[in-house]
Amino acid sequence: MDEKPYKGFVIWHLLWSNLGMRPLRSALSVMALSLQVFLVLLIVGLTSGALSDWRTRAEGVGADIIVQPPNSSIFFAFSSAVMPESLTDEIASLPGVDEVAPVLIVVDQHNLGVVYGIDFDRFAGLSHGFTFLDGGPFTQPNQAIADDLAAQSRKLRVGRPVALLGHEFMVSGIVVHGKGARFFIPIKTAQDIAGADKRVSMFYVRSKGDTEAVRNELVKKLPTYKIRSMAEFSTLMTSSNLPELKPFLRSFTTLGVIISFLVILLTMHTMVLERTRDIGVLKALGSSRLEICGMILGETLVMVALGVVVGLCSTYGVVAILHRTSPTLQISIEGAWIVRAILLTIGGAIAGATYPALRAAQSDPVEALAYE
Repeated sequence: MDEKPYKGFVIWHLLWSNLGMRPLRSALSVMALSLQVFLVLLIVGLTSGALSDWRTRAEGVGADIIVQPPNSSIFFAFSSAVMPESLTDEIASLPGVDEVAPVLIVVDQHNLGVVYGIDFDRFAGLSHGFTFLDGGPFTQPNQAIADDLAAQSRKLRVGRPVALLGHEFMVSGIVVHGKGARFFIPIKTAQDIAGADKRVSMFYVRSKGDTEAVRNELVKKLPTYKIRSMAEFSTLMTSSNLPELKPFLRSFTTLGVIISFLVILLTMHTMVLERTRDIGVLKALGSSRLEICGMILGETLVMVALGVVVGLCSTYGVVAILHRTSPTLQISIEGAWIVRAILLTIGGAIAGATYPALRAAQSDPVEALAYE
């Protein structure tokens, strides 16, 4: 019998039998590896989904330009109401401006949701208006409009009450999502609640066609304010352009690599100790150090493959559940991050398997066969 095929058969038999002989240990190792994939994809998916959702909703308003107070954030929830509402007419008087909509942004402390206080006619005039699925615009100070995702999440109906900003509102209409906020109330009501009389947080501006010319006019007229085109805002709303998010994402990816490194190091080191005699037999049959290392790394890659499959299935399963239970929560799993998560898992696992593989390859066959 040719020794090479026989040695190959023995090596692969040991690889699979080791996983089967300690099923609990193997299962725990696979689960730990899948945890890395799950953590990376879910955290990145949540941040990317939130940014994408905010960008899409801002673009859906129909404005070309956003006017904000000095030193304001691209996250509208952090915008303070310091701009006089009287600027509405001043901005509207510019020759290139078609429509202006003042907005007062109020954060609901109960669920950290963003509520827009709006002048309905001006806000709807920025685009083709709201698409109502039920009901219509608010006509009373204590009425509110909800988008369909918020209505689904909170089981709202037209004519039913909804608690917003510590007050009770009646739902006057339910609209298709994608117009900035989940809830809309009259701007005067929002000003009364926020204690911001005749003040607003921002202005949405629609030009007559030449957006850059209008933006330049606004910069001259309001030199101390933050004035961005919608195109500029959209490019800023990505995780790569937000330095505050980078340490957060880097921490989770580093944690994932450490998990896979430690799990594989412990698992493979224990395996080498348990199979000292088997490794001695392989070396006595003439197996090279490279073949012994290949066996250890092969078993590692099998566990990585299983971990990746379990991690991906878990991630998409949790995302599906969250989409049903929390419709307003947007999660975006990007293909590039799936590849990164897999490569990080492989890299951490191979790093963890290197020492056990080298130790197995350098073992003395005589001592190994005498090992009890």
